[in-house]
Amino acid sequence: MNEAVILRVSATPTAPALVLRPWRLQDAAALVDAYRDPHLRRWTSSVVDNAADAARWLRSQQEGWATGERLDFAVIEEQPHAPDGRLSGSVVLKEAAPGRPCAEVGYWTAAHARGRGVAGRALEVLTGWAFDTFGATGLERLELLHQEDNLASCRVAHKARYELDRILPAAPPSFPRDGHLHVRHAP
Repeated sequence: MNEAVILRVSATPTAPALVLRPWRLQDAAALVDAYRDPHLRRWTSSVVDNAADAARWLRSQQEGWATGERLDFAVIEEQPHAPDGRLSGSVVLKEAAPGRPCAEVGYWTAAHARGRGVAGRALEVLTGWAFDTFGATGLERLELLHQEDNLASCRVAHKARYELDRILPAAPPSFPRDGHLHVRHAP
């Protein structure tokens, strides 16, 4: 997969434009800062406590792009006073490959960006790109999983038109509580 993939989300009257791009090693400090948030840490399985953790995590994302198994985008809010913007979250497409009918999406939002539609807008653009990029080679369905008690994530799924498919039983350690499986089908 081409690491030059850049996706854009237009500004709205109440929200700035977003740029979705592959993660860079220069994102380490912003990533550590985002992971200081206990709310984010509650819902993610990654541990990013310091620069070394961030470097490992970022290298893992780069490997995901190289293999095509995990296409993770940094979600950047465009800001006039910051030429590189501000890290506001992440959206990811997992296990999308030619001939595979199903892939998974995921996301997280930095504390400063919550409640402003960042995750839903980024997920909508990622979804369209995934179906445009992989639909001709067989992608028919995207799945979104979250823990049942993550109400904000459930709202994001519904706003991005992912319908609740079923309740999933807990599968510790990676999925310690019951969860929701949301689905969106190709247009």
